[in-house]
Amino acid sequence: MTSDATRRGAIWQILLLAAGLVVLTVISAGSVYLVNRAREDAGWVVHTVEVENQISLTQLQMRRAESAQRGYISTLQPDFLTDFEKAASELTPDLMRLRQLTSDNPVQGHLLDEMIPLSNQRIEEFRNTIALARAEHVDDAARIVREGIGRDAMSHIADLARQMRAEEDHLFAQRTMSADRSQTLAASMTGVGSGLVVLLAGISIFLVRRSARARDDAEAQLRDNNLNLEATVDARTADLREANDEIQRFAYIVSHDLRSPLVNIMGFTSELEELRTDIFKRIATLGRASASPAPAAAGEIEPALEGEDRQLSQDFTEALGFIKSSIAKMDRLITAILNLTREGRREFEPVKTDTRELIEAIVATVAHQAAEAEAQIRIEPLPAIISDRLALEQIFSNLIDNALKYLKPGVPGDIAIRGRTKLGFAIFEIADNGRGIDPKDHQRIFDLFRRAGEQDRPGQGIGLAHVRALVRRLGGTMSVSSELHNGSTFTITLPIAWTTSNRNRDT
Repeated sequence: MTSDATRRGAIWQILLLAAGLVVLTVISAGSVYLVNRAREDAGWVVHTVEVENQISLTQLQMRRAESAQRGYISTLQPDFLTDFEKAASELTPDLMRLRQLTSDNPVQGHLLDEMIPLSNQRIEEFRNTIALARAEHVDDAARIVREGIGRDAMSHIADLARQMRAEEDHLFAQRTMSADRSQTLAASMTGVGSGLVVLLAGISIFLVRRSARARDDAEAQLRDNNLNLEATVDARTADLREANDEIQRFAYIVSHDLRSPLVNIMGFTSELEELRTDIFKRIATLGRASASPAPAAAGEIEPALEGEDRQLSQDFTEALGFIKSSIAKMDRLITAILNLTREGRREFEPVKTDTRELIEAIVATVAHQAAEAEAQIRIEPLPAIISDRLALEQIFSNLIDNALKYLKPGVPGDIAIRGRTKLGFAIFEIADNGRGIDPKDHQRIFDLFRRAGEQDRPGQGIGLAHVRALVRRLGGTMSVSSELHNGSTFTITLPIAWTTSNRNRDT
């Protein structure tokens, strides 16, 4: 699976998760709203039922009062009087309760405005007939009952109750329909939302399974590539080692063959230098013989030369000096190349090394140079490592020697050697307050036979290149931090425990 396909798959999964979250949020919010709406509608339905019950209770209280009035007039028994008083006392609170329940409905309010005075009027009529009966005017009371005085009021009260009940029946139908609609919507939303969630879950499962298959295929391909890569690396490593060995053999042969003609040149140069005295002695003798027959003074090794002959002698001597210095430089370069090839063929042997003790020994060997340069070398705590001791000696010897070599004239030298450990590596720093290195030359100083800055110190430009090669063979890295006139700090990073897996491996 390519990176673009992986990115697209991840984007789709994120979009699906976001869509699922949105759907769940909408379903939850809609369900809460519809449930509250259904609960509210159900409450109004219950409210309608309560109003109708209260209407019926009011009518019942009125009928109980009328029945108790008729019974008392007919029998004069006190029980009927008690029933009347009870019904009459409960009628007013029931009417107030009915008004409270219908306070939100103006239609019911108008109907109650008519019903309550009529009900109170009718109760008062009942009380008057009962009062007549209690005053032993039973016949008058019975006549009032028989003549149906107040019957129109009772009919009107019943008609008002029917109108109120019809209004509540109408509201009951509306509210029941609204409650059913809310419940239907809630059920539909839940069903649709559940379906969407199931659909998104199915798509997510499909994408996850496809991603899992793609990941398995990628892992299998990666395993195959790793196997092929290991084989390729082994083959390339073998080729590199063979090429490196060939280069080392070639360098050894070339440097060895270069030394033979160099030895011949050195020999013939020495012979020329010996012949020089005889040649210029003869020139001087011939010059004098032509000028004067007087013999040379006794014991004179070489007659004094004059004019062009003297200049020729000086030029000859200067030329021989240039040839000899060039031969000496060439000899040093050939010797350095031979040393590098020998070092490249040497197998490193990792041993536990006390780097502080090793560096103290190196500092002891350059103590006279430090004294001449008026420099102090400070050795701070250093970690012990497992590495090739001889390679470490060469690394630190070169760096300390360079630090002493390139100190600023007239300034007391200060060289500090410190170390620390980090994540399985030992980090060494060799810092000085010398002349420093221009940042543009930081890479140049590690190239073979190349030097930076003023060339007023002996050297062939091999030391730092050799040091970096050794550090790399030991599995480490090397860097420099420096500015002109502000000193230099060389940083060496080496494994604390150099394992056999990278032993003698060129990096």
